Amino acid sequence: MRIIAKGTSREFWEQNPDAETGLRFWYTKISKNDCNTPNDVINGFNGADTVGNGRIVFNICKNKYCLIIFFRYDIQVAYIRFIGNHKEYDAINDIQTL
Repeated sequence: MRIIAKGTSREFWEQNPDAETGLRFWYTKISKNDCNTPNDVINGFNGADTVGNGRIVFNICKNKYCLIIFFRYDIQVAYIRFIGNHKEYDAINDIQTL
């Protein structure tokens, strides 16, 4: 699967160095797999949940950070829509439109 906006994750881990290992793990695992359904994605990650409209939220660094990805399974692309801490995540009004 191709991941759009890896630079976003790099910028995040430069400001939050403890997130780098978790984000790199996520990136490597997703980029090496073809995922055709949300279950294909979630099966490889503990603590990942579907939130609707093609979006899945991943817990990074033992739930310290949240990563929201919009998946287009038909073209094998994952778009990074949000990376932040839980306070920032909780402030999102409508995850499905991110």
